Amino acid sequence: MKRKSKKVLSWLLLACMFTRVSAVFADEAAGESAALFTAHNTWMMVSTFLVFVMHLGFATLEAGMTRAKNTVNILFKNTLIPAIGILSYALVGFGLMYPGSDFAGKWFGFAGWGIKLPAGGDTMAYNGAFTYWTDFLFQAMFAATAATIVSGAVAERIKLSSFLVFSVLYVTLAYPIVGMWQWGGGWLAAKGFHDFAGSTLVHSVGGWGALVGVIFLGPRLGKYVNGESKPILGHSMPLAVIGTFLLWLGWFGFNGGSVLSAEPGKVSYVLTTTTLAAAAGIVMAMLTSWSLQKKPDLSMVLNGCLAGLVGITAGADIVNIAASVVIGAVGGVLVVISVLLIDRARLDDPVGALSVHLVNGIWGTLAVGLFSKEHSLAIQALGVVVVGAFCVVFALASWMAVRHVMGLRVSEEEELKGLDLGEHGMEAYSGFQFFTTQ
Repeated sequence: MKRKSKKVLSWLLLACMFTRVSAVFADEAAGESAALFTAHNTWMMVSTFLVFVMHLGFATLEAGMTRAKNTVNILFKNTLIPAIGILSYALVGFGLMYPGSDFAGKWFGFAGWGIKLPAGGDTMAYNGAFTYWTDFLFQAMFAATAATIVSGAVAERIKLSSFLVFSVLYVTLAYPIVGMWQWGGGWLAAKGFHDFAGSTLVHSVGGWGALVGVIFLGPRLGKYVNGESKPILGHSMPLAVIGTFLLWLGWFGFNGGSVLSAEPGKVSYVLTTTTLAAAAGIVMAMLTSWSLQKKPDLSMVLNGCLAGLVGITAGADIVNIAASVVIGAVGGVLVVISVLLIDRARLDDPVGALSVHLVNGIWGTLAVGLFSKEHSLAIQALGVVVVGAFCVVFALASWMAVRHVMGLRVSEEEELKGLDLGEHGMEAYSGFQFFTTQ
């Protein structure tokens, strides 16, 4: 009996030890899982902050590339756009872009109004890498960017109220519907279309809306005289440079956050391809502008940086290092040639938004098919064409409706005096005297 009692006691002790060790390992595993979740969520929030900073970049770039008398107007629009984008995305856009798991392969769906936790209310159960609220904030920052692209292209002659109404329509409906087709699991995703962070779904969407707006508005007074294009210089290249570097900084969150985790290998690779493309865009824009214009143009170089960034955005996660340099370099060449050709076509784009975002958004999307064996050039081109057709039709209807109801352009007197005084009754540089022939 004593031997049996000792055996039973031994087995009980072993069982207790095993239970304790298992509990320790379980606690460690749970701790590691929680720490990993926190790391992923933190990186996504940092990326959100970086994308938010891009709005300051757009504001300073556009202000610097336009005239001093319109600076308040530029800054006002770029302050309102993030607010419009975030609120409209909370009300409608998030539900449109992500209709739910049963939406796969379809053209249209809607998850419902507003933002609310999925059933169960557990933020960690929503996504293994980050919370529901983090997901919303990150995606909302993207939504506002599409309207910001339009702002620069139609600068210095559009009514503030008309621009804001168009922005509400475009950001609330056009952007999330197109995003739904790919990022929401719709028909483009089912066909194998790849747009990692939005060369088409963000930049080209904004570019198509800007193109239609530029055509509807017509050029600024004094831009085209007697068949010749007259340069209308921006008032502050320092502001433009600051804006460009802020945008480049923000792109680390724009592309890096699109990994949707803090996985070190993936994030660091995306940040590397993004940086190389931007650098190549700068160098090739310098060489191209120097060759064609006989002088190295700083504004072209700044747009070359942005062109490289827009171009790599579609394939930053899958193209190889050499391809990222080529994509950025081609973007730098394209942006210079495009700016010159668009100006020759009498389309007045004060900041080069069409060349940066539309032309290079298309190039970057097609480049995925050229430099990645996993994705078809034909499917990439199909996505470009269908998204372009939808955005042009939507923008046409929106601009026409706004023009019919409110009008689009400020009066000639307001344009000559400046939108700061005409639309806002204030000046950005009160007390300073600017000497200009414009």
